[in-house]
Amino acid sequence: MEQINKIERIYGVNGPVVTIKGRTSLAMMEMVYVGEQRLAGEVIGMDSDATTIQVYEETTGLRPGDPVYSSGSRMSVVLGPGLLDNIFDGIERPLKEIEAKSGAFIERGADMFPLDEQRKWQVTPTVKVGDRLQPGQIYATCPETSAIEHRCLVPPDVSGTVEWVASKGDYKVNASIVRLRTDSGETVKLTLCQRWPIRLPRPVAERKYANIPLITGQRVIDTLFPIPKGGTAAIPGGFGTGKTMTQHQLAKWCDADIIVYIGCGERGNEMCQVLEEFSGLIDPRSGRPMTDRTMLIANTSNMPVAAREASIYTGITIAEYYRDMGYHVAIMADSTSRWAEALREISGRLEEMPAEEGFPAYLPSRLSEFYERAGLVRALSGNDGSVTIIGAVSPQGSDFSEPVTQNTKRFTRCFWALDKSLAYSRHYPAINWLNSYSEYAGDLEKWYHDNAGPDFMSQRAQLASLLQEEARLMEIVKLIGADVLPDDQKLIIETARVIRVGFLQQNAFHKDDTYVPMEKQLGMLRAILNLHQRSAAVIARGVPLSRIVATGLFDKVTRMKYDIPNDKLTLLDDYIRETDSVLSSLTV
Repeated sequence: MEQINKIERIYGVNGPVVTIKGRTSLAMMEMVYVGEQRLAGEVIGMDSDATTIQVYEETTGLRPGDPVYSSGSRMSVVLGPGLLDNIFDGIERPLKEIEAKSGAFIERGADMFPLDEQRKWQVTPTVKVGDRLQPGQIYATCPETSAIEHRCLVPPDVSGTVEWVASKGDYKVNASIVRLRTDSGETVKLTLCQRWPIRLPRPVAERKYANIPLITGQRVIDTLFPIPKGGTAAIPGGFGTGKTMTQHQLAKWCDADIIVYIGCGERGNEMCQVLEEFSGLIDPRSGRPMTDRTMLIANTSNMPVAAREASIYTGITIAEYYRDMGYHVAIMADSTSRWAEALREISGRLEEMPAEEGFPAYLPSRLSEFYERAGLVRALSGNDGSVTIIGAVSPQGSDFSEPVTQNTKRFTRCFWALDKSLAYSRHYPAINWLNSYSEYAGDLEKWYHDNAGPDFMSQRAQLASLLQEEARLMEIVKLIGADVLPDDQKLIIETARVIRVGFLQQNAFHKDDTYVPMEKQLGMLRAILNLHQRSAAVIARGVPLSRIVATGLFDKVTRMKYDIPNDKLTLLDDYIRETDSVLSSLTV
């Protein structure tokens, strides 16, 4: 990055916060380099008396009088081929290259270009001399991985007429591919990469109605609490409830084209687990390693707190870049609570007036800035793409009334509440079906009708109604016992047990249960509800529930998730026929 020679001097240091006395030539949100080691920082406040900078690295050793170097540009990330199958820290420094250079610990002031500048890419230009290029238009392509084609985009603030195009061949990321002549007569060289400020959303041509579900293969999500491509979801839960593992499962199996996993303030061993699992997982769509369409941003709990605050903006900016190419991107942010804690620490250093539980008063606006960058859009390139944000929240003591959870609910339309009691009873995913909700179900109704089945939404409604009725009945059972209930109400409890164990509970280590296609989910719904309805009809004719349970039908339907392979879904019809036959024989 080109640096301006103008130098300021440090007046005070308070953790990651550095101040400069008096007027300066710096600008708000400008990226700067602090100290002789040139630690990366950003201007976050200024007035006539002082300028405040947050430093993204450990500030130990900085002293008043040390220099501050201006960069002349905003805090930005480099966008280009080589982002996928890579791991970066919160400010897009490549951790693999830094490890090779400095060992297991990152040296302060390490300033490496995020992309491999020596690697050559097989570039195919898609424009010719004389073409008029508009912002966001694709001018070249190259295979970034075996699964993803990288499409080079004209920067959103550039347009002009092509006056030179490189021939098809192998080029490095900084090589000129196209030369434009702008309307003002200026010559602009387009390479394979570009920069974009992380706090500035990339422009789009049109925001579209999000009405296509993100298929995850997890029954409790796809059936009860769906999320569309371009939607937002929160996964709140206390320690040990499975937030990280739920996000791992979603990242592995959802039908997004690209996964951006942000480890924001999490433990290092969890990021190691992500690396190990993803490197060993085969993508079911391409047959290649999952890492071919995955990018990791690791800002673990022992890394500088200011970089943690920047990490989610780095991740969302990279996601928007691939969205503009026409891809569907899913972001797993784990966890936004740690990000909010970073905001709280920096706010305290700045001596700002605290709000609820010490969090800054601008916490809601910062959360909205992040979640509102999700969406299904028509990009400037003309392609449709989306960014789906799934953020984990870690409320202390599973207290969902704390500020981060409550403010997150304001800006997300899908809420997957994890339950400690479910997790401790080994019910995974531990999503509580009574406390969770999705406001997207109505938006997705047409898709489910056309692609899953015309009866899907009605079957889903019956399933949810049975679970609600079971919760009401269990309150009565706690008071006076189950023996006083009539058989038709006992049937609801028995059917709800089948739903909980046989449908909502899922085994991530079983080859047919870790991912369940929509056809099988609907077939399982039909089998369970058919069993309930036929049993209710038999009970109405005077047959006791005990005789129905003794047939073993309830246990068999509970096991069908294991007994029916995903490639033999016609066997689901056998369950319905057997249920009808066995229950009919009880009334003879």
